[in-house]
Amino acid sequence: MKGGDVSSISPLVSFVLGAAMATVCVLFFMSASPTRRLADISAFSTGNGTQEGLHLASAANHDNGVADGDTPAAEVVTATPAPAPAPAQAPSPWGDLEEVLQRAATKDRTVIMTQINAAWTRPGSLLDLFFESFRNGEGGVARLLDHLVIVTMDPAAYEGCQAVHRHCYFLRTSNGVDYRSEKMFMSKDYLEMMWGRNRFQQTVLELGYNFLFTDVDVMWFRDPFRHISMAADIAISSDVYMGDPYSLRNFPNGGFLFVRSSAKTIDFYRAWQQGRWRFFGKHEQDVFNLIKHEQSAKLDLAIQFLDTTYISGFCQLSKDLNKICTLHANCCVGLGAKMHDLRGVLDVWRNYTAGTPDERRAGKFQWKLPGICIH
Repeated sequence: MKGGDVSSISPLVSFVLGAAMATVCVLFFMSASPTRRLADISAFSTGNGTQEGLHLASAANHDNGVADGDTPAAEVVTATPAPAPAPAQAPSPWGDLEEVLQRAATKDRTVIMTQINAAWTRPGSLLDLFFESFRNGEGGVARLLDHLVIVTMDPAAYEGCQAVHRHCYFLRTSNGVDYRSEKMFMSKDYLEMMWGRNRFQQTVLELGYNFLFTDVDVMWFRDPFRHISMAADIAISSDVYMGDPYSLRNFPNGGFLFVRSSAKTIDFYRAWQQGRWRFFGKHEQDVFNLIKHEQSAKLDLAIQFLDTTYISGFCQLSKDLNKICTLHANCCVGLGAKMHDLRGVLDVWRNYTAGTPDERRAGKFQWKLPGICIH
């Protein structure tokens, strides 16, 4: 080989040997500290300075709690934080209907309902008498208060309800009627209130709840549910009872009304609401009486009229205190007249419950007659 050839090969050999030495150094460095990041390799391969690469790797190890030259047990993985939950919506100050119904309902989704305004919640007014009748009743009737929803027509009534009862609901209306005061029978505001009540009852059925609606001027002495037939789609009290519970000749009173939630009863309520305009100016109770024949036939609806011996009222008064379950101040106009006669009713009932079994069986206790309305 000529001397010129040797001199031309020497630079090539030098380059190969240099590259090999550099590779050996890199491999030795990586084997000594396997946690070095890609930044280390990048620093070596780009020739940007070995010291800068070492500094980056060392800082990364210190951030992970690993000293230089140590091998961590496992790579630290930082979890992505979960998004913050949406702020909870503030509950309505007047209560939510479905929540109130669910809380008050029995296992078979039945609630008892009454409706009041501010005039009937004042101390010593009808609501107090209503509660007193339950508490002085027999056969555990007081326990039914656990299933009572009081529907209030104005904010003052709602506040009054909350002071004395667990299950209160404020029924908002948009018809412009001020419900705080007493509404005279058959006045425009009275009819608005009655038809609004009827529409609310339909809503309860549509939510899948059965209900027993009771006016607040109904005194409860014993459990009335035992007189409501399981076969009845609707059971309604009677102003005049003819003796046959399924005869449509009976005259209904909507102040004490049980309805089982079903497609049939919801359709009946729709027809009932439409009847407001078919028979314009009529009370909802009168419209019930006008449509009961056609709708019971059309919908195959079983309507039970409740016997006034047990579910009684001033219109057709039961005088047997051993059998009576409820007593309604119907056929009586005016809050003052109702209050007067119902106080007398409760006085007699207290004397009756304090009597001996023999005195009670003998019929010693009778209503104070006549009153302003009771006769």
